[in-house]
Amino acid sequence: MSDNRPYRIIYLGTPDFAIPPLQALLDHGEDVVAVVCQPDRPKGRGKKLTPPPTKELAQAQGIPVLQPDKIKSPEFLDELRAYKPDLLVVTAYGRILPAPLLNLAPQGAINVHGSLLPAYRGAAPIQWAIINGESETGVTIMQLDEGMDTGDILLQRRLDIAPDDTSGSLAEKMSQVGGRALVEALDLLKADQLIPIKQDDSQATTAPPLCKTMSDIDWSLPAAKISCLIRGLDPWPLARTTLEGRVTRLFRPEVAAEPSGGEPGTITMLQPEHNLLGIATGEGCLLVEEIQQEGGKRMSISDFHRGHPLKLGQRFGT
Repeated sequence: MSDNRPYRIIYLGTPDFAIPPLQALLDHGEDVVAVVCQPDRPKGRGKKLTPPPTKELAQAQGIPVLQPDKIKSPEFLDELRAYKPDLLVVTAYGRILPAPLLNLAPQGAINVHGSLLPAYRGAAPIQWAIINGESETGVTIMQLDEGMDTGDILLQRRLDIAPDDTSGSLAEKMSQVGGRALVEALDLLKADQLIPIKQDDSQATTAPPLCKTMSDIDWSLPAAKISCLIRGLDPWPLARTTLEGRVTRLFRPEVAAEPSGGEPGTITMLQPEHNLLGIATGEGCLLVEEIQQEGGKRMSISDFHRGHPLKLGQRFGT
């Protein structure tokens, strides 16, 4: 039996990735009765307490905002229950929901996940898809259960990964796809046409959280792998190397068509007038267009070269 009335929805989400799905719900006419997000955190050099993006959008729309330190407390569950939600929608909230929360609403809880499940279950699916050199990814709308992204698949939409995508640029695209897929799934749910599909656990891969220890560039690797690492770790935690003893970060990488003839890490091509720096790797040459040294600003190769002249034969280290 179809049901076209707006759902009473409690939305759980925190970062920028969670904004387009939340906006899609509002634009679709759903009744978002509360937004739950992480507490305000210190940000920037001044460590100013900064609200999450979802909190700012919710407050602008007059939607109540909840920022619990503990989501398993009976008091918090009672607070949510008082909103009488039909459904919980979760997008990058940042915590695994306990069973009492998953079962709070008649329609349960659904999640907007940034991969084509069962591939890349976990906290960093977008980043790992790029790091691993995937050419395609997508968004899954799934029914949440108590596992780590193990619930039934409700709807999936595919998305190509561009050769120059970073995890930041890809996340922006995927969040828009996620918003459209979410309201599409809700329409199917209301029409009783949403068919859950069990995940094939044998095909599952994981996407664990990123850490700074994986940032160091190993120049003995092929240029293609290094390019994927640089793009996958942008904007956080950022891949790093050293030049003349200083921590250095490289951006906008591309694999050169021609082979490189130097020791891995060595500058073998330098064309500052064309904003190009070529670095030998274990296989092929890596071109980069932007650079940043510790304590300095991110800038083009041509601008950097004017203040810090680069030389053929200089070598990047780990």
